[in-house]
Amino acid sequence: IPSMETDSFYQTLHARRTRRKFSEAETSLDSISRLLHTTWGVQGYVESKYFGSLPLKTSPSAGARNPIEVYLMALRVKGLDAGLYHYDAKDHVLERISCEATPQLARAYCADQPFVAYSSALFIMTGVFARTMWKYPHPRAYRVVLLDAGHLGQTFCLTATRMGLAPFSTAALKDSLIEEDLGIDGISESVLYVTGVGMPARG
Repeated sequence: IPSMETDSFYQTLHARRTRRKFSEAETSLDSISRLLHTTWGVQGYVESKYFGSLPLKTSPSAGARNPIEVYLMALRVKGLDAGLYHYDAKDHVLERISCEATPQLARAYCADQPFVAYSSALFIMTGVFARTMWKYPHPRAYRVVLLDAGHLGQTFCLTATRMGLAPFSTAALKDSLIEEDLGIDGISESVLYVTGVGMPARG
């Protein structure tokens, strides 16, 4: 279809690729902020008769329960100290958890995949299961939490691609190591998925 060739959405969709090579340039804090807000941030609210004010995001979430939290590991972000941060989606702010953030630790988090050490930042998604299971009190609720994480992962990759960044995602993780550093128990809140980004390598 000729019109698809010039439509920016389709251009972005077809340009999306997993990247595992990055330049040495830092990613700007503004870019990280835009990625966080566009992917995980609250875009507005809708009033529900039975459930009150429900947050609206750019990705679908079963029952509007939004069980996914995201934590940022900043490695090479210009304007932001290296460290682990929790992203407050409601107020669009970062809350520092730890100053411990090194390329070696990022690699360890991602099952020793070497390319991760050269990225600018990791976005660690966790699931808070009670948010979804409160409304859907049956085992299949676990499935929709995983689907929510997948939706967010795709939104992240498309947004990063549109911004000219180099995104990747991985489920090869050292769960217990990550959860210990985040201060979560791995039961009521558990790590599910990691996306990351860097500046594109030349060529």
